[in-house]
Amino acid sequence: MPGEVPRVVLVGAGIVGCALADELTERGFTDVTVLDQAQGLAAGGSSSHAPGLVFQTNSCRSMTAFARYTVEKYTGLGCFDQIGGLEIATTETRLADLARRHGWATSWGVESRLIDADEVASLHPLVDRERVLGGFLIPSDGLAKPVLAAEIQARRAIDRGARFEFGQKVVAVETSGDRVVGVRTETDTYPADIVVSCAGMWGPVLGEMVGLTIPLVPMAHQYAFTGDLNVNAEALARQPILRHQDADLYFRSHGSALGIGAYGHRPMPIRAHDITGSEEPFTKEDFEPSWEAAVELIPALAEAGLDRGFNGLFSFTSDGMPLLGEHPGVQGFWVAEAVWITHSAGVAKAMAEWIVDGQPQLDLHSSDLNRFEQVQLAPDYVLERSCQNFVEVYDVLHPLQPMESPRPLRTSPFYARQQELGAFFLEASGWERPHWYEANASLPEVAEVPGRGEWASRYWSPICGAEALVTRKRVAMFDMTPLKRLEVSGPGALEFLQRMTTNNLNRKPGAVVYTLLLDETGGVRSDLTIARLDAQTFQVGANGNLDLAWLTKHAPDNVFIRDITAGTCCIGLWGPLARDLVEKIPNSLDTAKGYFAAQKAFIKNVPVTALRLSYVGELGWELYTTADLGPKLWDTLWEAGQELGVIAAGRGAFNSLRLEKGYRSWGTDMTDEHDPFEAGLGFAVRKDKDFLGKEALGERSSDKLLTCLVIDDPHSVVLGSEPVFHQGKPVGYVTSAAYGYTTGLNIAYAWLPAGVDEVEIEYFGERVKARPAQEPLFDPEMKRLRG
Repeated sequence: MPGEVPRVVLVGAGIVGCALADELTERGFTDVTVLDQAQGLAAGGSSSHAPGLVFQTNSCRSMTAFARYTVEKYTGLGCFDQIGGLEIATTETRLADLARRHGWATSWGVESRLIDADEVASLHPLVDRERVLGGFLIPSDGLAKPVLAAEIQARRAIDRGARFEFGQKVVAVETSGDRVVGVRTETDTYPADIVVSCAGMWGPVLGEMVGLTIPLVPMAHQYAFTGDLNVNAEALARQPILRHQDADLYFRSHGSALGIGAYGHRPMPIRAHDITGSEEPFTKEDFEPSWEAAVELIPALAEAGLDRGFNGLFSFTSDGMPLLGEHPGVQGFWVAEAVWITHSAGVAKAMAEWIVDGQPQLDLHSSDLNRFEQVQLAPDYVLERSCQNFVEVYDVLHPLQPMESPRPLRTSPFYARQQELGAFFLEASGWERPHWYEANASLPEVAEVPGRGEWASRYWSPICGAEALVTRKRVAMFDMTPLKRLEVSGPGALEFLQRMTTNNLNRKPGAVVYTLLLDETGGVRSDLTIARLDAQTFQVGANGNLDLAWLTKHAPDNVFIRDITAGTCCIGLWGPLARDLVEKIPNSLDTAKGYFAAQKAFIKNVPVTALRLSYVGELGWELYTTADLGPKLWDTLWEAGQELGVIAAGRGAFNSLRLEKGYRSWGTDMTDEHDPFEAGLGFAVRKDKDFLGKEALGERSSDKLLTCLVIDDPHSVVLGSEPVFHQGKPVGYVTSAAYGYTTGLNIAYAWLPAGVDEVEIEYFGERVKARPAQEPLFDPEMKRLRG
């Protein structure tokens, strides 16, 4: 319908629905109808009882950006009380974590500072000074007024033409072919070109109407009101909102009483279909440990006592992130779910940009509805992981720390062999991934590996370094099975991939090409390695389910896309002796074929697709075969490699080796907020061909570049998201980091202004010196890869 204003129906008139109605109508989408089963704005859902605390700091950049915009917008609308936010530490572990959180805030542009216990007591006189070690103060945090915010935004939307219909319970979402065409309630039908689920806790019910799993779990969360504290209510109201995360508690004022929110109780999930209201009865026995901890921190509560409480319902997901985006199979059906008050306006802005302009300004890959693998949508998985996220909501979590259950879930065909070698597994996208092997503990190279600080030593072993060193010296086998693999085929496959990617794929079968997926604005959606296997068949090494969804969305009828990951497996055989190892085995592999070549061959009795590639910067191949032949491939290579000193190596070594070569990791080092040139990937862009996003590339400009840094202190191994300072001012943030065992350099990549010289990285409140370095740090002439 070019030129026409689309008909939009939003389901849910809570704060998210109201904020989205406001943002859409402000952008000219004025034919908006908001439906809600309740009888009024923000009535009956989470918004009606939410305490409204807005703490902006988050390890995720986009979540902090959502919260920043929420603060800015609600402050401007007069429905936000900017009294500040204060997080306190009563343990040394928490105190160190507050320093880390201060680093996140600085990285993401939120003003904050670390304060001592005396200042905590002056800001919150009721707190027992002797229990507190220090605090983290964010002056721009505060209290949103959810119902008022919903009302104000709804009125703004109504003034632009939006309609709000109450008492309208949605019973069906109507579709025609692969498009949404309307919404039916118990009494009426509303035609629609776009439908957005903003139903909160009821989101899964709405998703079922269009065959979509919306993987969230409604969860009860305890909130209690104290009796009168016999203090000046106005003074109490001006004190910062308070988080005592060591005890899973937060506090805010209500007149001369306090409200106490608690996460320390058992998870209390409820099925979306079983919800009859936004609150459950208060279970006082669950609150007793929280009350005891609250009284310990604020002794005056003992006299004030507990007045009343409720178990309020809100949404949790299996990874703690919102669910945003369009249905992969039904055009026009959008989701904005699992959104808390803290992020409501920011999410609405991003969703409106996405719906109206086709692309949000902010990178949303970590919130994208389509990020999950199919196995991660199983109801039991969603329930268990969501409950665990509730338990861990205030825990100090290491960035590598995996959930312990349900595991193991996805295992490669090499899993049994890896267990025999004492693999230490971490988990990602459901896959068990070895990070190192205890069988390598006796390698003499272990003694060459420098130590590192306590935090960076978690989920790490010096064995990682030894495995990296042996890879460079001899040869190693890496399990690359968890990396997403797609088969793109059909008479239109070449033309389609040429249009979707930046590099030239019109090469003879047997060629492998590194290329990029861009969005319409020229941002890097993903980086791909594409092998042309025959005239109409391509194997695509992708980054995850979002790539599958993006390619499927754009594919014409004469192109077929298939996820082949589960049915195949891959060994990265890399190192200077890789060719020697293969030649010890009866094989049909042409080992003289050069870098970026693909071929079908046999390794003894195992048919393989061999790609002459290396993500670690060494001679070797990615060797693919079917899953049933995986153990045979492993055993064949392993047995032949014993005389050459072959080892199995894990992700710890892999990450170090790839950073020594300057290889980027999409989603960490660059996202769709970055173009190829500022990300250092301009070599993968062919300007003599047309591709999606090409026109926008010429209109982009940036003063930031992805920059390789070398940290002077070898023990201060940072892990990512730390702020970077130049001449005392924050100028960027770290993306990836690792110690380079074969270069002897402590490496970090960071987004920084062009031309900076010496910088400092803030690491747990301390500054460590770093300097830009020419990349790649290892083998800049590419002699090892092409060997």
